[in-house]
Amino acid sequence: MTDKPTAAIPKAAGRNLPDFARATRRGLCFRRIEDTDLPFLAALYASTRQEELAPLPWSAAEKAAFLQMQFQAQHAHYMQHYPDADWLIVEQDGNAIGRLYLETWPSEIRIIDIALMPETRGNGLGRAILEDVQALAAENGLGVGIHVEHNNPAMSLYRRLGFAKREDKGVYHLLRWEPPGPV
Repeated sequence: MTDKPTAAIPKAAGRNLPDFARATRRGLCFRRIEDTDLPFLAALYASTRQEELAPLPWSAAEKAAFLQMQFQAQHAHYMQHYPDADWLIVEQDGNAIGRLYLETWPSEIRIIDIALMPETRGNGLGRAILEDVQALAAENGLGVGIHVEHNNPAMSLYRRLGFAKREDKGVYHLLRWEPPGPV
């Protein structure tokens, strides 16, 4: 088994990065992912699954191998099914701390994935990023959609930001936010 996902990272040549003013004020910056980011992205993915795997009677090595396999499968799926997405690394003080994957559709900006490293969660950074995505969508008359696992601790944040459940997809809820209508 190789440590590198089989799907290459597409280059979004010619497209400017979205403006994330709130996140920038919080000290965050964004850049497109590169192949050299894959180890970080795998570690970030693993950090989002630690709690879920904790009760399993597997060794640390077995858990690490499983998480690497799952990351590779997810990464390949994303690259194949969202070829026009913006694949962004979130940085703070020059260090990668998260990822934000977005794709713009005719009626919405779809958040394919958003994740921050554990030590950066819970201090308003995710909220700032989400509010920036909402502002970008509103400027373009679009909604925002995202699949969120039922037990995701960020579910209450999505609700506070005005996301509503549109569909139960089994393990996930499809949430959607609509921009304010004309006054």
